[in-house]
Amino acid sequence: MVVKCKKNPQNFLKDPLKELQSMILPGLLHKYYGRVLILLTNKCASYCPYCFRKHFLKDKKQLSLPELNKIYAYLRENKNISEVILSGGDPLFVKPEYLAKVLADLAEISHIKRLRIHTRLPIADPSLVNSELISALISTRFKPVLVIHCNHADEIDEGVSAAAEKLRAAGIVLLSQSVLLRGVNDSVKSLVNLSEKLAEIGVMPYYLHLLDKVEGAEYFAVSVNKARALQRKLRSLLPGYLVPRLVQEIPGEKSKKPL
Repeated sequence: MVVKCKKNPQNFLKDPLKELQSMILPGLLHKYYGRVLILLTNKCASYCPYCFRKHFLKDKKQLSLPELNKIYAYLRENKNISEVILSGGDPLFVKPEYLAKVLADLAEISHIKRLRIHTRLPIADPSLVNSELISALISTRFKPVLVIHCNHADEIDEGVSAAAEKLRAAGIVLLSQSVLLRGVNDSVKSLVNLSEKLAEIGVMPYYLHLLDKVEGAEYFAVSVNKARALQRKLRSLLPGYLVPRLVQEIPGEKSKKPL
């Protein structure tokens, strides 16, 4: 389906969330109190055209040991940080042994209590959710939470279901995050089907993001008013625990903004 809308490039930027301003060190974002985000790699199994980091993913590399050591030093010095979020790119698109070493090093920092991982890998290439990857994920004291990026029920097939089952069997908590996309999932039917399908494979709907205004993604924009109307309808059709939180990220705010 070809979606056409009027471009407004002045409002769509290469860095719409102004993440470069929050980049404490190469690969380390500290935007919110008590938690940091590590961009473990620029590699990804699925380079989405609406990705708010797409203009920074040109160099296909992962963090080096010296870069990681600087990040660990920052974490050790800031004892108010209790959660580390791994992102990218896709943090699960690295070799399992590299991931296991990173998690082991993070686990040595005693005041870090939680580990969250944002990934699209179980959707983009579920075959890579294998025993080696799962062993790496559960190799430390952390009980990782996986937030899986999924936008449409049609993305969930037998392979995705099998990957989710393996992860759940290992005791890994599975949540989802989706982006509201014009012409893709901006209908009540699509969003209801998505929540229902996620529930079937043991993934709880978590976030429904308003599109981040990244340059080149103008065609996918959905208005705030339409997003709110969709959310109201979802509440009337789904049990509360299957209704994702409709949010928008605004640069400089202390948290995501509920809509």
